[in-house]
Amino acid sequence: MILFYLRKIEKILFFQLFFNIGSFCKILLDRFCEQKNRNLPVISIIKLCCMSNRIILFNFYLLITYKFRIMFTAKKKCTAVSGISRRFGLAALAVIALGLAGCSEDVSIDDAKTVATAPPYDPSKPVLISDFTPKSGGVGQRIVIYGQNFGNDPSQIHVFIGGKEAVVIGVNGESLYCLVPEKAFSGDIKIRFGDDSLFRAEANTAFAYKRKMVVSTLCGYRNEFDSQGWLDGKFSEVTGFRNTSFMRYDPENPKHLWIAYDGNDLYLVNFEDSTVTRRLTRGQGNWDRLRSVDFTVDGKYMIISNDQGGENDISTSILSRESGFTDPQALTRYRQCNGAAIHPVNGELYFNSYERGQFYRFDIANSIPLGGYLGTKDYEELFKIQDNGWEYNIRIHPTGNYAYIVVINQHYILRTDYNWQQKKFMTPYVVAGYARSSGYVDGVGTVARLSSPWQGVFVKNPDYAGKIDEYDFYFTERDNHDIRILTPVGKVTTFAGRGSSSINTNPYGLVNGDLREEARFDQPTGLAYDEADNAFYICDVANRCMRKIAMEEETVEEPEPEED
Repeated sequence: MILFYLRKIEKILFFQLFFNIGSFCKILLDRFCEQKNRNLPVISIIKLCCMSNRIILFNFYLLITYKFRIMFTAKKKCTAVSGISRRFGLAALAVIALGLAGCSEDVSIDDAKTVATAPPYDPSKPVLISDFTPKSGGVGQRIVIYGQNFGNDPSQIHVFIGGKEAVVIGVNGESLYCLVPEKAFSGDIKIRFGDDSLFRAEANTAFAYKRKMVVSTLCGYRNEFDSQGWLDGKFSEVTGFRNTSFMRYDPENPKHLWIAYDGNDLYLVNFEDSTVTRRLTRGQGNWDRLRSVDFTVDGKYMIISNDQGGENDISTSILSRESGFTDPQALTRYRQCNGAAIHPVNGELYFNSYERGQFYRFDIANSIPLGGYLGTKDYEELFKIQDNGWEYNIRIHPTGNYAYIVVINQHYILRTDYNWQQKKFMTPYVVAGYARSSGYVDGVGTVARLSSPWQGVFVKNPDYAGKIDEYDFYFTERDNHDIRILTPVGKVTTFAGRGSSSINTNPYGLVNGDLREEARFDQPTGLAYDEADNAFYICDVANRCMRKIAMEEETVEEPEPEED
C-alpha cells in the first residue's frame, strides 16, 4: 500500500516538474522579448530566472527522493538500486549543482531573497509608484510598474490604467507586472488594495495609450439551444447570420451593406438607422442559392449570382435601383454559378460555373434588360479552372488590371490578368495555396496553406503609395476561422483570429479583443470593408452574428473611486 501511494506521488511530481519547466520557458521568453523591445532592466530577468530555477530544481529533487524511496520500499534495501538508477541520481545532482552555480554567478543571495521573501502590503505605510515601462502601448501590452509597498499577493493589488482594471500577473514588493486593459484612453495609473475603494498611489505621468484595431460583435447572437432563428430589427435585437454569405457595399450609399445568403434571402444592413432587414426572398427572384452581389459601374443596377442545377436555370439576375432593387430579371442562364463580378472600368460581367470550372464573359451593356440584343445565353467562355467541380468566386482589382479567383473547395487562389486591348481576362495562375491541399500555413505563394477561403476585399495600403499595386487582399477562411492577407507579391499572413490559446487548443470560438492575441471566429464567410471608417464587417456563421474590426472607440467612462 505504501508503494502504491509513493508511486502516485512520484507521478504527480513528474507532471508538476514538466509543468513548471514549461511555464518557466514561456515567462522567460516573454521577459526576454520585453527586455529586447522595451529596454526592461536585465536584473529583473535574472531574478526571475533564479527563482524559477530554484522551484524547478526543488521539484526535481523531490522527484528523485521519491524515486529512491520507491525503489527502497520495493527492494527492502538501498543496495538494490540499479546502475541506471544510480546514473539517474548522479545526473540529477549534477543538474542541481549546475543550476545553483549558474544562479550564484549572476545574482547575489540577497537579491534572490528579496524576490522570494517580499513583505506583504503594509496599510500603515505609504504606497509609491516611482516609474513604469514601457511608456506607451495598446491593449494587451505588458507593463512593469516600480515603486514601494506593493506587497506579494497579486490577488490583493488592483491596478487601474485609464480607469480600466488591468490583469496583474505578478508582484514582488517593489515591482509588479500586468497587462494593459482595453480602452485605457486617459492612461493614468492608480493602485488600490483588497476591498478598499480608495486609491493608495498614482503615477506622476500617464501611460500613453495607443488605440489599435480590435474585434467586436456588432449584432446577432446564438442562444444555448441555437433556436433564435431569423429576426429583422435593430442591431440590439436582430438575429440570423447562420448561412454562408457574400457582402457588398452599395456604391451610391456607403451606409447600405447588402448580404446575399446561400440558401436564404437578400438582406440589407442599414447603418443609418442600425437595422438589418430582409429585402427580397429567393422565391421572388426565382433563385435557389444566392452566391454573390455586385453593382454595375454606374451604380444603377445590382447583379445577383444564383447557384442552381439546371442548364437553363438563372445564373445571374439584374435588379434596378429605380425599383429599389425589387425587380429581378434573368440576365444569364446556366447551371451552378458560384459568383459574378463587374469589371470596374469597362463594365462587362464575369461569372462562373461549378460544373467544369468554366469562366464566362458577358457584355452586359448590350443585354436585353438594358435595351440591347444579347440574350441569356449570349456569353463567351474564356477558360476552365483545372477540373470539374471547382467552386470559386471572382474578385476584381479596383484598377481592373487583374482579378483573384478564390477557389473555396480546393483551398487556393489564382490570379488572372486583364488584357486591355481585348477587354477580357487571360489564363490564370496560382498566387497562394496549393490545389487540393488544405491547411494553415503563412508563407509565400504555394508554400502557404489555406482552408476554404471565402470572400475577399481589396484594401489600399499606405505603405505601397507610389507602387504599381497599392492594394492588399484581405479574405476570410471558413475552415481556418480567420482573416488572412494576401500581398501583391503573393505573401500570405494572418490578420485576425485564432487567438486566446490559453483557453484551449481550438482555433475557433467567440472572443473579442486583440486581433491575434485574443480574437476568435467560427466559420467566417462574408467580408466587407468600409474605407471611410477603416472598418471590416464579417458574417460569423457558426456564432450567428456579425463581427466588426475597427479602431477602439472611446466611450464615456463611469466615475472612478474617490482619491485618498
